[in-house]
Amino acid sequence: MPTANTLPPTPKQVDYARAISTRLGEAIPAEMIHDRAALSGWIGAHQAQLKARSAQPRDSRATSRQVAYAERIARAKRRSVPDECFRDAGLMSAWISSNR
Repeated sequence: MPTANTLPPTPKQVDYARAISTRLGEAIPAEMIHDRAALSGWIGAHQAQLKARSAQPRDSRATSRQVAYAERIARAKRRSVPDECFRDAGLMSAWISSNR
C-alpha cells in the first residue's frame, strides 16, 4: 500500500505495466504495483526487453500483395517473376519498380 511519501501509480501506468508483463510472461512484483516510482522503474527495465524482442528480424518473404501485383505485371509484359523475388520482399519491390 502507498505510504505518506509515495504516490499510487496511475491507471494507465498499471495497464501499461500489465501489458508488458503479459507480453514478456513475467509477473510484476507485488510491492511495485502500489508505488508509482517503483512501477516506473520496473516498466523502464522491462520496456527495453520488450523492444529488443520486437526488434528481432522478421520474415523477409514477399507479401501476398506484392506477389499478386508482380504476377499481374508479369502477365501483362509476358515475362516471369524470378524465383528469388518470392523469397525476399526487397528484391520483389525492386523487380516491381523496374517492370511497371
